[in-house]
Amino acid sequence: MAEYQPVILRDPSSSVTATYVPAAGMICTSLSDDGVEYLGQRRGVEAYITSGKTMGIPILYPWANRLSANKYPIDGAVVTLTPGVGGVRTDEHGVPIHGVLGAYREWVVVEHSDKRLVATVDWAGSPRLLATFPFPHVLTMAVTLGDRTLTVETTVAPSAAASVPLCYGYHPYLQIPDVPRARWQLQTPAMRHLPVDSWGIPTGATEAWSARSETLGDTELDHGFDQVDDGSLFVLSGGDRSVEVSFGQGYSAAQLFAPSSDDLVAVEPMAAPTDALRRGHYRVAAPNEPATSRFSIRIAG
Repeated sequence: MAEYQPVILRDPSSSVTATYVPAAGMICTSLSDDGVEYLGQRRGVEAYITSGKTMGIPILYPWANRLSANKYPIDGAVVTLTPGVGGVRTDEHGVPIHGVLGAYREWVVVEHSDKRLVATVDWAGSPRLLATFPFPHVLTMAVTLGDRTLTVETTVAPSAAASVPLCYGYHPYLQIPDVPRARWQLQTPAMRHLPVDSWGIPTGATEAWSARSETLGDTELDHGFDQVDDGSLFVLSGGDRSVEVSFGQGYSAAQLFAPSSDDLVAVEPMAAPTDALRRGHYRVAAPNEPATSRFSIRIAG
């Protein structure tokens, strides 16, 4: 897989490095400190490229997590998604999952330095992408590494007269090396819990979720949230190691995922809750008004 050349960013103030593969969907495959890995590797980047099995930090675009059906309404019309066509993948229930940019090869690198990488996708230039999400725009991902922190800025700039729905997210798989999963601590901010059904789709019910810090133990998580404030902080820690995820701006929803079958916790920044593209609960990027969202991951110890 020689065509999938990695790009390694280096923090000038520490031994933290981040590895991206632009030709594999601008996925971050590694975030390490002096060789100690903090991202869940799962089945590896090759499985992501060949079968969409997520790892590291993939972007979920233009929708995060699942939709409840293969159609969504827009301006009085209906967009129909066809599994296996245009990058559409489905989960075990047959509904679309994780958007259409999984391992997408056409990211164009427009800036690259030792600590910064910027790449774009011209949505308007791809009939395949427009067929699944008919909103011409330019998508830009800018990642910067410094002060032990990986910062990810995502900008959606409409290139036509139509506003662009903002329903995307990221799926950082985090781990605490050399500490048993049962002893990990997860700190979460105050937000609103959105219970889901057996398919992972919000039921419409809501529950208050107070700020808390809990030992993971044998807990399984697949929890959705909204009303996440800008600046909200999530912390995964164990022993003398910790990882901090900050929702800087533009991510009002989140998903926490911690399966019993894998030693990892995903803290997912989302521009809108699961299934928002079908339900209409989302912000938009208006013409001539690009919208930027930002989150960061800090290796604190």
